[in-house]
Amino acid sequence: MTIKIKTNDEIEKMRIAGRLAAEVLTMITPHVVPGVTTGELDQICHKYITEKQQAIPAPLNYHGFPKSICTSINDVICHGIPGDRKLKKGDILNIDITVIKDGYHGDTSMMFHIGNFSDKEKQTPQYQARERLIQITRECLFKGIAEVKPGASLKAIGRIIQAHAEQANYSVVREYCGHGIGAVFHEEPQVVHYDDAQIKDVIIEEGMTFTIEPMINMGKHQLKTLNDGWTVKTKDRSLSAQWEHTLLVTANGVEILTQREQEQTLYLT
Repeated sequence: MTIKIKTNDEIEKMRIAGRLAAEVLTMITPHVVPGVTTGELDQICHKYITEKQQAIPAPLNYHGFPKSICTSINDVICHGIPGDRKLKKGDILNIDITVIKDGYHGDTSMMFHIGNFSDKEKQTPQYQARERLIQITRECLFKGIAEVKPGASLKAIGRIIQAHAEQANYSVVREYCGHGIGAVFHEEPQVVHYDDAQIKDVIIEEGMTFTIEPMINMGKHQLKTLNDGWTVKTKDRSLSAQWEHTLLVTANGVEILTQREQEQTLYLT
């Protein structure tokens, strides 16, 4: 396993790509409303990335993926293909953005709970269950990020994420993980989000860049892939959520390369 330590020049390019990916999520947020199709969201993002940012949407044609973003709704764990599906109030949606700028990648995703809800609606079990899944999954991400520093164990990230998810009676998807990133979309190391004794541990070093992107299911962790070859759903049809950031290991800890300006950093202990 060869893990690429980034040079100062590469790190600056990664910062730019990460900032652009974050800006796409900020830009698309006002458009994520009931009645819009995921295909329309894809078109808006594609235009913004290619025209405004003068960048490349990494998912488009990546191993044959047909769109510029991933849109995963409700029981879709990841790799949802944008299309004619209209969002409706109460849906939960993950939008996954990866931008290439000057040959380097920035990769990030966030959750949306579709619609505006009255105070009375916010008291319903259905609303609160969806919100809790979204929040716990975000906490899993930031608990993992808080483990990142030179000399630390990469496997510690998975251990703390699994513990937090299972404490909430959720499960962690096993088949997909975080990954090294740079000039290559997916490179070493793999960053698993659960405690796997079969995986050799890696000691985190300054200059590494990788993603943490836990996928947390309300039900069991088993999944199924649809006939389109991309869309991954929970086998038991339970809801699933995901959050993702691209990270740089610094001398003193970690820098979140894809942090949005309005996003509050959440380091939980």
